[in-house]
Amino acid sequence: MSKLKGLLLSEGMHGMISQVEGLAKALDLDFTHEKIELNNFWKRIPPKITPVQNFVFNNKIENKFDIIISCGRKSVIPSIFLKKKFGKKIINIHIQNPKVSLDNFDFVIIPEHDGLDGRNVITSKGAIHYLRNEELDQNANYLKSQINKDKVVTLILGGPNRYYDYEEKTIKEIFTKISENFISKGFQLIFIPSMRTPKKIINLAKSHFDKNQIVITEIDKKAYLSSLKLCDYIVVTCDSTSMISESAITGKPIYVAQMPSIKKNKRFLKFFELFKSLNIIKDLGNSVENWNYEKLNETERISRYIKEKIKNYEFS
Repeated sequence: MSKLKGLLLSEGMHGMISQVEGLAKALDLDFTHEKIELNNFWKRIPPKITPVQNFVFNNKIENKFDIIISCGRKSVIPSIFLKKKFGKKIINIHIQNPKVSLDNFDFVIIPEHDGLDGRNVITSKGAIHYLRNEELDQNANYLKSQINKDKVVTLILGGPNRYYDYEEKTIKEIFTKISENFISKGFQLIFIPSMRTPKKIINLAKSHFDKNQIVITEIDKKAYLSSLKLCDYIVVTCDSTSMISESAITGKPIYVAQMPSIKKNKRFLKFFELFKSLNIIKDLGNSVENWNYEKLNETERISRYIKEKIKNYEFS
């Protein structure tokens, strides 16, 4: 039997790519990925008052597909438009709260900490993602030759968003905690930036940490995967719930480097509360503990559920 064809719609950011591609791989789809581009006027308009018309977006979608997986605000209208166009010939799945009627989708995958219910809602503990333990194993050697200490800590940085502004003073404080808690106690650091990490923060890391530490300066997926496999501890900045969720696949202790928020961050706080209750994370402080938890793999769990639900679906 040939694979089902998937169409992935996102805004092209790491967290969204990780979620749509992660689910597509877990569903064993043969997929293509469209980065959605809305026309200028409609970029400013919320989906709930945007017309479901193809003039809203620039993408010319011509590939045949059976399942749409969308993520993010910009992808909401294209997904609904294509569902209305093809009806029961396709299934559409949206990840995150679409801020429109959930009845526009066959399935909606929403983090548990969002507190949204519905007949077609599947809740996840944190964000689903593309990471697999096999991939971590396959990329372990990528950075291994640079490791010269018995203990390793990986520091993963996100970047400024609506809630956190990445003031240099705050980042320096985080770097100092890494130096005092880990490097001074015999750990080697692997510094991993993301697509949102400002260049000045990467340069700050290069100047702050000594030459014995591994500072990755470009976006490098292999380095990211290798660092998660090789490290003993993981530290992730608080702005990225997606990378915290990805790190939880390892079962390794995860410290969250908290930063002052510039606006109410209720959803983040609920996420942290949930992951603390699961014993996955602790806030980065002035000491280092060791703890264990059950590896979190929500992508596999949710994909199994969807496969069961659609196993007799007649795509035509």
